[in-house]
Parts: sequence; structure tokens; C-alpha cells
Amino acid sequence: MDRLLHTPEGVRDIYDEECRRKNVLSDKLVQTLNLYGYEDIQTPTFEFFEIFASERGTVSSRSMYKFIDRDGSTLVLRPDITPSIARAVAKYFKEEQIPLRFSYCGNIFINNSSLMGKMKETTQIGAELVLEPGIEGDAEMIALSINCLLESGLRDFQIDIGHVGFFNALTAEIGLDAGQIAELKSLIESKNYFAVEDFIDRLELKTEAAEALKQLPALFGHEDAISRARSMTANEEAISVLDYLEKLQEMIGQYGFSKYVTIDLGMLSEYDYYTGIIFRGYTYGTGDPIVRGGRYDRLISQFGKDAASVGFAIVLDELLLALSRQKIDVPDTVSSTMVLYESSFLGEAIRTAGSLRTINRAVCLMKIDPALSLADYTDYCRRHHIDGILHILDHETLEKIDTLDGSSRKMPIPAF
Repeated sequence: MDRLLHTPEGVRDIYDEECRRKNVLSDKLVQTLNLYGYEDIQTPTFEFFEIFASERGTVSSRSMYKFIDRDGSTLVLRPDITPSIARAVAKYFKEEQIPLRFSYCGNIFINNSSLMGKMKETTQIGAELVLEPGIEGDAEMIALSINCLLESGLRDFQIDIGHVGFFNALTAEIGLDAGQIAELKSLIESKNYFAVEDFIDRLELKTEAAEALKQLPALFGHEDAISRARSMTANEEAISVLDYLEKLQEMIGQYGFSKYVTIDLGMLSEYDYYTGIIFRGYTYGTGDPIVRGGRYDRLISQFGKDAASVGFAIVLDELLLALSRQKIDVPDTVSSTMVLYESSFLGEAIRTAGSLRTINRAVCLMKIDPALSLADYTDYCRRHHIDGILHILDHETLEKIDTLDGSSRKMPIPAF
């Protein structure tokens, strides 16, 4: 029986203040996305396995929670929301040619190794800009992600921007096969400088591109990362990527957000569906990114519609953890009150509670248990962050109690 009181590894209960803070923050971020013109969309929590199969470039099969339905179809709990939205766009907006903006909030499920210590169920809030192939869309996505973090109360954070095209151009130049690319990609992503150098040396290549790949994990920073990269390669495709990133930096500056952005050419993604920029947001108080995003120009075409797109997701659980560790409050704008009454004064209690709810004040009706004292109810309110008690004393009088300092005063029950 004791085992049934615990959750499986990788998931947990949230309640009381933490749950309230999560809901308040979620509402604020969704409102911010709506102010940028992004319309809400909801996709199913589970879908056909093929939506997330390896050719889509999402997480590996072994990292998905799979099950069989009564018709024998293999279903999965979604490990990523972007492919679900791609499917929905191809189905419902097949003829649309003007850019679409979608926002979402939902949980994803990834069957991480227990040794990794990561949560297997997390909440994401994100945006997808569909049918927008231009650099303006990339700039809007990055600016929007920054604005969302600022609206959350965060101030000390950084958005790192990379581009898959730079790595792809260099590996194509030296002719690496798929297995070699996957191995090198893993080493660069983990910033394993010595292993990257050893890998390139074992190929016995002395080309400019090979030497540039050795330096890729160190190619990050503000203004100098792009100029350093330019000095390492004459590859036209790689140079084109650097030109693009330089222009993107200028556009983000027009939003007024330059100080939050750095370039990281050694940033690569586990999601293979990204085709252009990729970006991640970091802050102190959590070791994992609080924002992940990028351009995916070919994902929706796998479902039958050509639609260049870009998007991002905020990992709400990581953001909340960072805010908590940085002592940044998520204010709850709804005040709460307990109306405490004996059964003979139920009518007065109901009318009092109803009046307070019309002015957007949360009220819980609490019938007095003779076995409990007023102090017990006051302590309960403090534990559950209830601001005050309105104790109905008789048909005409109530006692207003401040649960924070314990002060009280009697007053007539207002006529409603």
C-alpha cells in the first residue's frame, strides 16, 4: 500500500502555492504570446507513433512512452509538441499561404534514463510561426522568447543562437558519413574539446574545414564569434550562414534585446528536424535550458504541406525553478478569504461569499467544526495562503480577522 502513495520515478505531484505559481506564470506567458498575435492551439496528449518516428527527426523511439490501442495501433505520449502542430497545420490549413501564428501550453513525456535525474513529464509553453521563411520570422521568435522571460520576472538570462548550416557545410566539405557526423555532433554539443580534436586528427585530414571543426566548440560569444569563424573558412555556404547570423543580430537589436543574445556556432540540437537557426535560453539556478527553439522548414512537408516555419518552447518547470532559486516572486493577483460560519448562519455566509466573488475575490466557505478552535482555522489559512477570515458571529455581525498578524475587528454584515 505504501508504494501506491508514491509517484513513479520522473513525475511528481504539485499543489498549493507551487501549483498556484505555475498557473499564474502560465497565464501570464500565454497572454504575452497572445499580445504578439499568436492564437491558442491544443493537440492530443497521445498520437500515432508515426507522428514522432525517426524520419521526423524528433526523439529516439526508446525515449517514447508507447502503448497499443484496442485496434492494434501503436500510440505514444507526445515527446514533443511541434510535430503535432505540424500535423494539424497540414490537415486544417493545407490551402493557407499567409503566415499563421500558434501558441500552446501542454505537457510532454520523455522516457529519460533514470540515471539522468531528469523529469519525465514537463510542461511547455510555446509558439510556432508557420509559413514564414524569412529572417524576420527568426528575429520575431527570438524577441518573443526574450519578452516572455522578461514578463516572467527574470532579468539575468542569455539566449544562445546557433545555426545548423555552419556545421553541415563543414562536414559536407570534408565528406563525413552519417555515423561520423552523429559522433562528431555529440562531441561538439558536449563541448568536449579534446575529444573533438582527437576525432578530427584520426581522420588524417589537414583541410581548412577540418581545422574549423576542431575550433567549433569554442566559437561562441558576442561580437567576436562570427569574426573568428570568418577567419577559419572560405566555404561559401558557411560564410552565407555567418552573414545571416550577423543580420539576425542587427534585427534583434531593433527590438532592443541585443544584450540578451550571444552566438554559439558549436550549438547543435538533438532534434534533427531543425534546418536553420537554433537557440536556447539559459539562466542560473537550473542546469538545463529554459527555452529551446529553431527553424524547421521541412517538417510540415512530411505531412503534405510545404511550410517554412520557426518556433520555440519555454520549459515552464525549469523557469519556475530558476525564479524560485533567484528569489523572484510570481505574484498571485487573486486575494482569498475564508468565510467561517455555524450551520444556523449558512444564509449569511452564502450571501457574503457571493458578494466577494463578484469583485474577483476567491472565497472558501468553511462550516465550523466544534472540535476545532479559531486559532486552528487561522493556522490553516496561513498554511494555505488565505489572506483573511470573515467569521459570521450572528445574523447581523461578522468578525474580520487578518491571518497574517492576527488582528481582528467586528463589523456589521453588509446588506446584499
